[in-house]
Amino acid sequence: MSSETTKEKLYSIIFGTETLAGRIFDLILIGLILISVLCVMLDSFSLYHEEYSTLLFSIEWFFTIIFTIEYLTRLYCSPNPKAYASSFYGIVDLLAVIPTYLSLIFASTNFLIVVRLLRLLRIFRILKLFNYMNEAHVLMRSILMARRKIYIFLYSISIAVTLYGSLMYVVEGPEYGFDNIPKSIYWAIVTVTTVGYGDITPHTLAGQIIASLAMLTGYAILAVPTGILSAELINEMKKERAVYACRNCERAGHEKDAEYCKFCGTELWFAKKEDD
Repeated sequence: MSSETTKEKLYSIIFGTETLAGRIFDLILIGLILISVLCVMLDSFSLYHEEYSTLLFSIEWFFTIIFTIEYLTRLYCSPNPKAYASSFYGIVDLLAVIPTYLSLIFASTNFLIVVRLLRLLRIFRILKLFNYMNEAHVLMRSILMARRKIYIFLYSISIAVTLYGSLMYVVEGPEYGFDNIPKSIYWAIVTVTTVGYGDITPHTLAGQIIASLAMLTGYAILAVPTGILSAELINEMKKERAVYACRNCERAGHEKDAEYCKFCGTELWFAKKEDD
């Protein structure tokens, strides 16, 4: 068996889900990730840490070695190792093994192993949910189109909370917990976002009036970013429907690789255009 053939087979198993072996590999990997993260969580309990520290430590190193071998195998069989290493999954795969090695130097870093949960995103490949990637692209385009409006919104909110925080520092002062302007701005952010921790509260009449204005401001602007994103999303959906609509029945909802309308059976013009 040639080295190239071995790489191809490993690639189809590790990176693909078209084969039964590929699906089984991903399911086993997900199971190992869940068990390893569960062990880390159990180790965070003082009772389990004291009684089973040696066992949990051994289990963690067992999983780390497995994931290290898996990461190196991915680099080996990938057609473009550099592209994989710099991709989202490549970075997450690397982060999944680094904390255990760092724990040899910094003891507390082993709890960062929960980053392995991010690798569970691979379940989308198993469930074939990438059929919905087109919808995800529509959402991403909507966010990109709305970014300037969102930036302006965040800038306006920053000015508002700075103003409210500064006023509260002047009116309430250190006597009532507003020790400095940054802490007062923190109070303003908590109040405007309607979180309301209650760790700092106004006591004077003027402070309560300012707090009331901040609360009303929060309710007034809470729906602004949602409205901005919703408007852009509607525009992108309209564009998408116009591009992939049937010219005969004018109904949309077709996949990019569809050749015939699923409603009237007419050959789709955009499929024919791509063939040309």
